[in-house]
Amino acid sequence: MLHKYTYAGQDAQKKTLVRPGPATYANIDRLNNIGSNIFLTYPDSAHKVAATALILSEKLNYPFGKGRSFLNLGAIYWSQSYYPISLFYLKSAITFLPKNRPLYLSDAYRALGRTYADLKDYKQALADLDTAAYFAGKDAARLAEVYSERTYIYNLTGDYNKALGFVKYSLKLNRIARAEGHIAVLYGRMASIYLAQKNYRVAVAYNDTAAAMSVKIRNKRLLAYTYADYALAFNGLGQFAKAIDYAKKGIALSDSLGLMDAETKAFNALVTTYELKHDYLEALRYQKRFNIVKDSLTNIAKIKTVTLVQNYYDLNAKMNGLTVMAVDAKLNEAKIKSQHIIIRMLLFSMVILLAILTGTYYFYKQKILLGNKLEVQHNELIEQKKLIEEQSANLQKVNDLKDKLFAVIGHDLRSPMANLSNIIEMFDEGYLTPEEVHDLMKNINPIIKGVGLTLSNLIEWAGSQIKGHNLTLTNVDIFLMGVEMEQTFIHALQVKNIEFVNKAYPGRGAVADENHLKVILRNLISNAIKFTSDKGTIKLSTTIENNGLIVSVTDSGKGMSAEEMDKLFYLNTHFSHSGTSGEKGTGIGLLLCKELVELNGGKLMVKSKLGAGSTFYFNLPLAKTYA
Repeated sequence: MLHKYTYAGQDAQKKTLVRPGPATYANIDRLNNIGSNIFLTYPDSAHKVAATALILSEKLNYPFGKGRSFLNLGAIYWSQSYYPISLFYLKSAITFLPKNRPLYLSDAYRALGRTYADLKDYKQALADLDTAAYFAGKDAARLAEVYSERTYIYNLTGDYNKALGFVKYSLKLNRIARAEGHIAVLYGRMASIYLAQKNYRVAVAYNDTAAAMSVKIRNKRLLAYTYADYALAFNGLGQFAKAIDYAKKGIALSDSLGLMDAETKAFNALVTTYELKHDYLEALRYQKRFNIVKDSLTNIAKIKTVTLVQNYYDLNAKMNGLTVMAVDAKLNEAKIKSQHIIIRMLLFSMVILLAILTGTYYFYKQKILLGNKLEVQHNELIEQKKLIEEQSANLQKVNDLKDKLFAVIGHDLRSPMANLSNIIEMFDEGYLTPEEVHDLMKNINPIIKGVGLTLSNLIEWAGSQIKGHNLTLTNVDIFLMGVEMEQTFIHALQVKNIEFVNKAYPGRGAVADENHLKVILRNLISNAIKFTSDKGTIKLSTTIENNGLIVSVTDSGKGMSAEEMDKLFYLNTHFSHSGTSGEKGTGIGLLLCKELVELNGGKLMVKSKLGAGSTFYFNLPLAKTYA
């Protein structure tokens, strides 16, 4: 197995990332910013960028540039697990970083602390992290990084309570600083802590977050360690297939990045998996394979160490060459001064010419911008005109509907109220006995309830048009609500001798607003009674489909045509027919039902055939207990 130190596509990136540019402070800072941003993704390219920045800093005698370059080099060697070389560069960074740049000093001491921790010198690591916290001051992002490294140390030393405490505090600071990269690392730390405590399920949960975030921020180093931790956690849970899959992923990714520690961890997890499965032949095979890879890694590490030492001497040679060049530069300084006058004159002439050209271009550009602005404003006015026309048309439709509703409701309310008034007057004048009034009241009771339902629907619909609906979601038992509906309409059912069948699943609920659902079922069952002849049947039923609950109200009434069904749920085409016993209605009930069902996340639909009854049904989210 080949061991690579660069990522796929890194060579293609080098041409765009490593561009020395002019020897200026701004360009050196730019190069150092690039190096610090890419060292976890493209370490070899980051090394070239940092080396270039260091050489340019030496040319300009720019101490801050040198300090940052050394800091980047130290971070690069740390990312490739070359800790002694990393220490050399990090300590060099501290000698050059000025005291008036405390946040960069905090970064350097924090990196030192992490490197000493990887070398298992925990006492020195904690001392350097204390210094890093001092220089961080009140900077939340830097403090978060310092506390993050403390969690790493306390996890290694087995002090899990302290480790978890610092993780939570560091997460709080990182969220304030919106540092997604460090948040991802902290989730990985929490997974490692719970893994060490053999709390495998919690470890897997935190690993899920760490893995997702590492992919998002392209931190392949973290992802490699996360794969290895997955394998160990699934071993602990006895889920060996997942353990094998993640161990192999960890081996492949670690091998591509040159992460010896992560690859060793993944190999050990894989061997352990096969041993736990009692598949000792596979365990032995991967152990042998790991030994071969380990020998290869050792040889490559030796070659890499020689290369790194050579790079170090090459860098020193270049910096020494800069000193010689500085002496030669002084000798040429006199010649350069004599040429400065000519150059300044030429530059002055070019500046004047450039000013004229710039002015001409500016006025030309302003003319184009003004024309574009006027065109945009013209288009906006056209769009606003169209919007106003659409709103005016919609307003007229709503006004027409209002007039229609008031006319229908006025007619429907006048007759029941007149009948009730006549009964009362006749009773007062002695024309009717109490028994006759009682019989009349039984007959008029369904009509009065129909008027009440009409008024309720009108109030609910008008309220939704004015201020919208308030939604309060709960787990609603459809069976129990069906029982309540049967009691509500018991008299109307008895008058027409209609059988109400409640086939809803007892105890199986949906997530919805209970009041909304009552309005929906009240209207659908009322309509079913209205259009069902004597001795008919109305059935309430529920079925489960795609983690949703389908609620149906089916009647044996007179049904509808396809043309009527197409018009049923639209504001401008809805209609109302008289019932089998002459019951009246406005048609607003079904519109209200459709609106409430959609507000609760469902859709109201209908199946019907003339002379064969109708089925109104809608879907709702199934309560989690039953999903």
